[in-house]
Parts: sequence; structure tokens; C-alpha cells
Amino acid sequence: MKDLVRPSRLAPGARVAVVAPSGPVAEERLQAGLDLLRGWDLDPVAAPHVLDRHPDLGHLAGTDADRAADLQRAWCDPSVDAVLCARGGYGAQRVVDLLDWDAMRAAGPKAFVGFSDSTTLHEAFAVRLGLVTLYGPVAAGIDFVKNARAQDHLRATLLAPETVRTLTSATPGGALAPGRARGVTLGGCLTLLATGLGTPHTRTGARGGLLLVEDVAEPPYAVDRALTQLLRTGWLDGVAGIALGSWDRCGPYEELRPVFADRLGGLGVPVVEELGFGHCEGALTVPFGVGAELDADAGTLTLDAPALR
Repeated sequence: MKDLVRPSRLAPGARVAVVAPSGPVAEERLQAGLDLLRGWDLDPVAAPHVLDRHPDLGHLAGTDADRAADLQRAWCDPSVDAVLCARGGYGAQRVVDLLDWDAMRAAGPKAFVGFSDSTTLHEAFAVRLGLVTLYGPVAAGIDFVKNARAQDHLRATLLAPETVRTLTSATPGGALAPGRARGVTLGGCLTLLATGLGTPHTRTGARGGLLLVEDVAEPPYAVDRALTQLLRTGWLDGVAGIALGSWDRCGPYEELRPVFADRLGGLGVPVVEELGFGHCEGALTVPFGVGAELDADAGTLTLDAPALR
């Protein structure tokens, strides 16, 4: 697995488009997120349909066509330097096949930020555009508008990425499986990775990669099921190492840990726990597509280069 192309970091005054490719967005949260971005001396602009609601399906932010159009328009706008998702939820799988990937490739690289349901888009940006993307807080998310740690880490990743090249586990020295490994980062939400198997714009496996994975509101048996699906399909064959993020509302961690040990321990690779990304308070921003070293004993993930150039 090769390093992907790193988009440019943001500079003061950079224009940032906020889109909603998945679930519906709360207007007050969106405005708070836009105000925060302005406070970073950025120029945020909300996509035309960001506050839409699907007429029949309340779990979607507008129609598939409008959500896809907003994302494509923002990406292809030469005045836009970065695209941030407003929230996760569900819906990215319904728009990813509607995008004109040739046009988006021609538009050139720029930073993309999203997490959770945006896992589908992270995979597509890697496969179709060959770009590094940022798995981090969404612009209308409670963590983004309320938590200083999440804000500061995303801001540093976008504006001064050389300052945040090492992520450290909340429990250093407590590796699920010890050792060191090198590879290119990839991953996201476990459920989305499992449901994306065999679909267009998705990698066929994690060989040579460092898998960063997390999830939310999935009980231990569902986490087991998703990991087993990845194992049975061979998607985890040759993975170099694994970093586990947050597992909010997935049950007591003492019930999850045996699942991870049972399903991942046989891979014979380093596994780090609680690296602090995902659906947790103060979530860190992690880049996908960057070469890195995972040190399970120290509980660290160290990037070979800043996430953005």
C-alpha cells in the first residue's frame, strides 16, 4: 500500500465548504460550527442544501441528488480549499455512486474532513482520487462546537499539521498485542467498512496498511460480526497493524476487549487500544493515506510526514 497525495494545508482566509452528504443537520449547530471556523480566520460557506430534509426519509439531509450535487459542486469549485462534512448519520452510501469522479479528479486535491458515515467517502477519495483525507470532527457536531481538545487538534491538523504528527493512546503500555509496525493509514467506522465490502470505490483489502477503526452504538456481538466479516472475506489479510479508537455506547469495554483479542489476536500484528479518535469526547483527527509507525508498546502512532503539505 502506497502513500497517497497530500493536499495543501490551509492558510488564513482559506475558503471551506460545509456539505451534508449524510444525515440532517441542526441549524443552530451548523451556525455554531461556522462561527468557530470564522474564529480560525477561515472563510466557511454552507452548501445550498446543507439544511435540507428529505421529503420522505427523515434520516437523510435532502435528496440523494442534491446531497451529491452539493459535494461535487464544492469539490470542483476552484475557490474552495477544503470540504468539511456537517455531520455523519447515514446516507453517504446513497450518494457516492452519483458523483462524477472524473470531474472531481480534474479539480485537483484539497482537504476533506468527516467521520463516521463519511467512511464511505474516505474510501472513495482514496480509491478514485488517490488523496489523503482527514477522519475528524464534523462541522455541526457537538464535539466540534463544544470540545476544545477536538477543536484544537483539527485546527492544528488543517493549519499547522507538522505539530500533530504523533497520536498517543489514553492507555500507553496496555497494548492488546505488542510490537511495532509500519504502513499506510486507512480505516474509519467498522460497520461502514464491513458494509462497503464488494461495492464500487472501495479497497479490496488492508494489506500493508495500518488500520484505524472505531464505531458507535454497536453491541459486542455486532462488533464481533463486523470483524468476522472482514476476516472471512480476507480483507484483513496482510494488515500491518491495528489501532482501535472509541467504542461509545458499544457496551462495557471489558466485554469488548475479549472480542478484539479473539478476532484480532490471531493476525499476529500489533494492536493499540484507545487511540482517541472516533465517536468520543475530544476526538483527535487522524489522516488516512499517510505512512506511519505504530508502536503498540508505547501506545503511539507517528506519521512519517504531516497530514497536509
